[in-house]
Amino acid sequence: MIDRLAMFMVLARHEHFGRAAEELGITQPSLSSSLKALEDQLGVQLVRRGSRYRGLTPEGERVLDWARRIVGDARTMQAELRARRTGVTGRLRLGVIPTAMPRIAGLTAPFLIRYPGAEVAILSRSSDEIRDQIAALELDAGVTYLDGTAPGRVQTVPLFTENLCLVDRSAETGPASWAEAATRPLCLLTPDMQNRRIVAAELAKAGSPVAPRVESNSMLAILSHVTTGAWAAILPKALAEGLPLPRGVTARPLTGGTGHVVGLVAAEREPQPPLIEALFQVARSVDDDSFRLS
Repeated sequence: MIDRLAMFMVLARHEHFGRAAEELGITQPSLSSSLKALEDQLGVQLVRRGSRYRGLTPEGERVLDWARRIVGDARTMQAELRARRTGVTGRLRLGVIPTAMPRIAGLTAPFLIRYPGAEVAILSRSSDEIRDQIAALELDAGVTYLDGTAPGRVQTVPLFTENLCLVDRSAETGPASWAEAATRPLCLLTPDMQNRRIVAAELAKAGSPVAPRVESNSMLAILSHVTTGAWAAILPKALAEGLPLPRGVTARPLTGGTGHVVGLVAAEREPQPPLIEALFQVARSVDDDSFRLS
Protein backbone atom coordinates (compact mmCIF):
# COMPACT_ATOMS: atom_id res chain seq x y z
CA MET A 1 0.00 0.00 0.00
CA ILE A 2 2.83 2.42 0.77
CA ASP A 3 4.23 2.07 -2.75
CA ARG A 4 0.76 2.59 -4.23
CA LEU A 5 0.17 5.64 -2.03
CA ALA A 6 3.50 7.10 -3.20
CA MET A 7 2.46 6.57 -6.84
CA PHE A 8 -0.90 8.20 -6.09
CA MET A 9 0.92 11.25 -4.67
CA VAL A 10 2.95 11.61 -7.87
CA LEU A 11 -0.22 11.39 -9.98
CA ALA A 12 -1.95 14.03 -7.83
CA ARG A 13 1.03 16.35 -8.27
CA HIS A 14 1.27 16.00 -12.05
CA GLU A 15 -2.51 15.76 -12.68
CA HIS A 16 -1.62 13.69 -15.75
CA PHE A 17 -1.21 9.92 -16.07
CA GLY A 18 1.49 10.11 -18.75
CA ARG A 19 3.74 12.59 -16.91
CA ALA A 20 3.31 10.76 -13.59
CA ALA A 21 4.18 7.41 -15.20
CA GLU A 22 7.25 8.97 -16.82
CA GLU A 23 8.54 10.27 -13.46
CA LEU A 24 7.89 6.89 -11.83
CA GLY A 25 9.66 5.04 -14.63
CA ILE A 26 6.69 2.78 -15.38
CA THR A 27 4.14 2.50 -18.17
CA GLN A 28 0.84 4.35 -18.05
CA PRO A 29 -1.15 1.07 -17.93
CA SER A 30 0.96 -0.03 -14.96
CA LEU A 31 0.16 3.22 -13.14
CA SER A 32 -3.56 2.84 -13.91
CA SER A 33 -3.45 -0.74 -12.66
CA SER A 34 -1.73 0.30 -9.43
CA LEU A 35 -4.29 3.07 -8.85
CA LYS A 36 -7.18 0.65 -9.47
CA ALA A 37 -5.65 -1.81 -6.98
CA LEU A 38 -5.37 0.99 -4.38
CA GLU A 39 -8.99 2.00 -4.96
CA ASP A 40 -10.11 -1.62 -4.57
CA GLN A 41 -8.03 -1.95 -1.41
CA LEU A 42 -9.55 1.20 0.12
CA GLY A 43 -13.06 0.66 -1.27
CA VAL A 44 -13.39 4.17 -2.75
CA GLN A 45 -12.79 5.92 -6.08
CA LEU A 46 -9.84 8.30 -5.80
CA VAL A 47 -9.61 9.89 -9.25
CA ARG A 48 -12.24 11.21 -11.62
CA ARG A 49 -11.25 9.86 -14.99
CA GLY A 50 -12.64 9.26 -18.43
CA SER A 51 -10.43 9.65 -21.45
CA ARG A 52 -8.03 11.66 -19.24
CA TYR A 53 -7.33 12.71 -15.64
CA ARG A 54 -10.17 14.92 -14.32
CA GLY A 55 -9.09 15.58 -10.75
CA LEU A 56 -9.46 13.90 -7.38
CA THR A 57 -12.75 12.86 -5.83
CA PRO A 58 -13.50 14.16 -2.30
CA GLU A 59 -12.33 10.77 -1.00
CA GLY A 60 -9.18 11.13 -3.11
CA GLU A 61 -8.42 14.52 -1.53
CA ARG A 62 -8.72 12.96 1.94
CA VAL A 63 -6.60 9.95 0.99
CA LEU A 64 -3.94 12.35 -0.39
CA ASP A 65 -3.63 13.93 3.08
CA TRP A 66 -3.24 10.51 4.67
CA ALA A 67 -0.82 9.38 1.95
CA ARG A 68 1.54 12.27 2.72
CA ARG A 69 1.56 11.33 6.41
CA ILE A 70 1.95 7.59 5.86
CA VAL A 71 4.60 7.85 3.14
CA GLY A 72 6.44 10.53 5.11
CA ASP A 73 6.48 8.37 8.25
CA ALA A 74 7.63 5.32 6.28
CA ARG A 75 10.50 7.27 4.73
CA THR A 76 11.44 8.67 8.14
CA MET A 77 11.55 5.15 9.59
CA GLN A 78 13.78 3.94 6.75
CA ALA A 79 16.08 6.96 7.11
CA GLU A 80 16.34 6.50 10.88
CA LEU A 81 17.29 2.83 10.54
CA ARG A 82 19.83 3.70 7.84
CA ALA A 83 21.31 6.43 10.06
CA ARG A 84 21.78 3.87 12.87
CA ARG A 85 23.92 1.79 10.51
CA THR A 86 25.83 4.43 8.54
CA GLY A 87 25.32 7.78 10.28
CA VAL A 88 23.55 10.78 8.75
CA THR A 89 23.66 10.29 5.00
CA GLY A 90 21.47 11.05 2.00
CA ARG A 91 20.36 13.89 -0.23
CA LEU A 92 18.59 16.86 1.33
CA ARG A 93 16.24 18.84 -0.93
CA LEU A 94 16.29 22.45 0.30
CA GLY A 95 14.04 25.13 -1.19
CA VAL A 96 15.40 28.68 -0.80
CA ILE A 97 13.81 32.02 -1.60
CA PRO A 98 15.87 33.94 -4.23
CA THR A 99 16.83 36.78 -1.87
CA ALA A 100 18.44 34.29 0.54
CA MET A 101 20.40 32.41 -2.12
CA PRO A 102 23.64 34.45 -1.76
CA ARG A 103 23.67 33.77 2.00
CA ILE A 104 22.61 30.11 2.04
CA ALA A 105 26.18 28.78 2.40
CA GLY A 106 26.10 30.15 5.94
CA LEU A 107 23.82 27.18 6.70
CA THR A 108 24.72 24.50 4.16
CA ALA A 109 28.52 24.79 4.40
CA PRO A 110 28.74 23.96 8.15
CA PHE A 111 26.06 21.27 7.66
CA LEU A 112 28.10 19.51 4.95
CA ILE A 113 31.30 19.83 6.98
CA ARG A 114 29.67 18.29 10.05
CA TYR A 115 27.96 15.51 8.05
CA PRO A 116 30.31 14.40 5.25
CA GLY A 117 27.91 11.63 4.15
CA ALA A 118 25.17 14.16 3.31
CA GLU A 119 24.44 15.95 0.05
CA VAL A 120 22.32 19.07 -0.52
CA ALA A 121 20.24 20.07 -3.54
CA ILE A 122 19.58 23.84 -3.25
CA LEU A 123 16.51 24.82 -5.28
CA SER A 124 15.27 28.36 -5.91
CA ARG A 125 11.60 28.56 -4.91
CA SER A 126 9.06 31.18 -3.89
CA SER A 127 7.80 31.15 -0.31
CA ASP A 128 4.46 29.69 -1.48
CA GLU A 129 6.23 26.93 -3.41
CA ILE A 130 8.34 26.08 -0.38
CA ARG A 131 5.23 25.75 1.80
CA ASP A 132 3.34 23.61 -0.74
CA GLN A 133 6.28 21.41 -1.74
CA ILE A 134 7.21 20.65 1.87
CA ALA A 135 3.62 19.57 2.46
CA ALA A 136 3.74 17.38 -0.66
CA LEU A 137 7.08 15.80 0.39
CA GLU A 138 8.76 17.29 -2.70
CA LEU A 139 11.11 19.34 -0.48
CA ASP A 140 12.63 18.26 2.81
CA ALA A 141 13.02 21.78 4.21
CA GLY A 142 13.11 25.41 3.15
CA VAL A 143 14.69 28.77 3.92
CA THR A 144 12.02 31.43 3.70
CA TYR A 145 10.38 34.34 5.50
CA LEU A 146 9.00 33.39 8.90
CA ASP A 147 6.48 36.25 8.90
CA GLY A 148 3.01 34.76 9.02
CA THR A 149 4.21 31.14 9.37
CA ALA A 150 1.36 29.10 10.79
CA PRO A 151 2.34 27.96 14.32
CA GLY A 152 2.06 24.26 15.13
CA ARG A 153 2.26 23.08 11.52
CA VAL A 154 5.94 23.65 10.85
CA GLN A 155 9.18 23.60 12.79
CA THR A 156 11.22 26.79 12.43
CA VAL A 157 14.60 28.28 13.38
CA PRO A 158 15.35 31.98 12.69
CA LEU A 159 18.55 32.52 10.70
CA PHE A 160 18.90 36.25 9.95
CA THR A 161 16.96 39.49 9.56
CA GLU A 162 16.54 40.91 6.07
CA ASN A 163 16.59 44.71 5.63
CA LEU A 164 16.07 46.43 2.28
CA CYS A 165 17.90 49.12 0.35
CA LEU A 166 17.50 51.17 -2.81
CA VAL A 167 19.97 50.22 -5.54
CA ASP A 168 20.44 52.54 -8.55
CA ARG A 169 22.81 54.87 -10.37
CA SER A 170 22.61 58.02 -8.31
CA ALA A 171 24.83 60.78 -6.99
CA GLU A 172 22.81 60.71 -3.76
CA THR A 173 24.45 59.35 -0.61
CA GLY A 174 23.07 58.33 2.75
CA PRO A 175 19.82 56.54 3.56
CA ALA A 176 16.84 56.71 1.20
CA SER A 177 13.17 56.93 2.08
CA TRP A 178 10.42 54.71 0.72
CA ALA A 179 8.78 57.85 -0.71
CA GLU A 180 11.94 58.47 -2.73
CA ALA A 181 12.07 54.85 -3.87
CA ALA A 182 8.48 55.12 -5.07
CA THR A 183 9.47 57.86 -7.53
CA ARG A 184 12.02 55.65 -9.32
CA PRO A 185 11.34 53.41 -12.36
CA LEU A 186 11.51 50.14 -10.48
CA CYS A 187 12.65 46.68 -11.48
CA LEU A 188 11.22 44.23 -8.92
CA LEU A 189 10.76 40.54 -8.28
CA THR A 190 7.55 38.98 -9.65
CA PRO A 191 4.34 39.10 -7.56
CA ASP A 192 4.56 35.41 -6.62
CA MET A 193 7.65 36.23 -4.51
CA GLN A 194 7.06 37.26 -0.89
CA ASN A 195 9.85 39.84 -1.14
CA ARG A 196 7.73 41.61 -3.76
CA ARG A 197 4.71 41.57 -1.45
CA ILE A 198 6.85 43.02 1.35
CA VAL A 199 8.09 45.79 -0.96
CA ALA A 200 4.54 46.48 -2.17
CA ALA A 201 3.33 46.86 1.42
CA GLU A 202 6.12 49.32 2.28
CA LEU A 203 5.47 51.37 -0.87
CA ALA A 204 1.74 51.43 -0.06
CA LYS A 205 2.57 52.86 3.38
CA ALA A 206 4.50 55.59 1.56
CA GLY A 207 1.35 56.36 -0.43
CA SER A 208 2.50 54.90 -3.73
CA PRO A 209 1.07 51.97 -5.70
CA VAL A 210 3.53 49.43 -7.09
CA ALA A 211 4.03 49.98 -10.83
CA PRO A 212 7.35 48.37 -11.81
CA ARG A 213 8.58 48.85 -15.36
CA VAL A 214 10.30 45.46 -15.24
CA GLU A 215 9.51 42.29 -13.29
CA SER A 216 11.67 39.17 -13.02
CA ASN A 217 12.13 36.13 -10.79
CA SER A 218 15.90 36.38 -11.40
CA MET A 219 18.11 38.59 -9.25
CA LEU A 220 20.69 38.67 -12.06
CA ALA A 221 18.13 40.02 -14.53
CA ILE A 222 17.13 42.74 -12.07
CA LEU A 223 20.73 43.79 -11.48
CA SER A 224 21.49 43.83 -15.21
CA HIS A 225 18.68 46.38 -15.71
CA VAL A 226 19.90 48.50 -12.79
CA THR A 227 23.36 48.56 -14.39
CA THR A 228 21.99 50.37 -17.45
CA GLY A 229 21.04 53.35 -15.26
CA ALA A 230 17.42 53.35 -16.45
CA TRP A 231 16.00 51.39 -13.54
CA ALA A 232 16.27 51.07 -9.78
CA ALA A 233 15.77 48.02 -7.60
CA ILE A 234 14.85 47.34 -3.99
CA LEU A 235 17.07 44.55 -2.73
CA PRO A 236 18.15 43.01 0.59
CA LYS A 237 20.81 45.22 2.15
CA ALA A 238 23.28 42.40 2.84
CA LEU A 239 22.99 41.15 -0.73
CA ALA A 240 23.58 44.56 -2.28
CA GLU A 241 26.52 45.29 0.00
CA GLY A 242 28.12 41.92 -0.68
CA LEU A 243 27.92 42.13 -4.46
CA PRO A 244 30.57 43.84 -6.61
CA LEU A 245 28.21 46.57 -7.81
CA PRO A 246 29.17 48.26 -11.11
CA ARG A 247 30.84 51.66 -11.00
CA GLY A 248 28.31 54.39 -10.23
CA VAL A 249 25.68 52.00 -8.78
CA THR A 250 25.01 52.58 -5.08
CA ALA A 251 23.03 50.75 -2.41
CA ARG A 252 21.40 53.01 0.18
CA PRO A 253 19.51 51.66 3.22
CA LEU A 254 15.77 52.32 3.15
CA THR A 255 14.53 54.00 6.32
CA GLY A 256 11.21 53.59 8.06
CA GLY A 257 10.57 49.95 7.12
CA THR A 258 10.68 46.88 9.31
CA GLY A 259 13.15 44.01 9.07
CA HIS A 260 11.84 40.57 8.12
CA VAL A 261 13.14 37.37 9.67
CA VAL A 262 14.31 34.62 7.32
CA GLY A 263 14.59 31.14 8.76
CA LEU A 264 14.67 27.40 8.27
CA VAL A 265 11.32 25.59 8.05
CA ALA A 266 10.26 21.94 7.83
CA ALA A 267 7.07 20.01 8.44
CA GLU A 268 6.41 19.32 12.11
CA ARG A 269 7.08 15.62 12.57
CA GLU A 270 8.06 13.43 15.52
CA PRO A 271 10.54 11.98 15.10
CA GLN A 272 12.12 14.10 12.39
CA PRO A 273 14.08 12.35 9.61
CA PRO A 274 17.78 12.26 10.60
CA LEU A 275 18.85 14.60 7.77
CA ILE A 276 16.34 17.26 8.78
CA GLU A 277 17.10 16.92 12.49
CA ALA A 278 20.81 17.30 11.68
CA LEU A 279 20.14 20.41 9.59
CA PHE A 280 18.15 21.98 12.44
CA GLN A 281 20.94 21.24 14.90
CA VAL A 282 23.35 23.15 12.65
CA ALA A 283 20.83 25.99 12.19
CA ARG A 284 20.57 26.43 15.95
CA SER A 285 24.35 26.60 16.28
CA VAL A 286 25.05 29.33 13.69
CA ASP A 287 24.58 33.05 14.32
CA ASP A 288 23.76 36.06 12.15
CA ASP A 289 27.45 36.70 11.44
CA SER A 290 27.62 33.36 9.60
CA PHE A 291 25.31 34.81 6.95
CA ARG A 292 27.19 38.03 6.32
CA LEU A 293 28.60 38.38 2.81
CA SER A 294 32.31 39.20 2.70
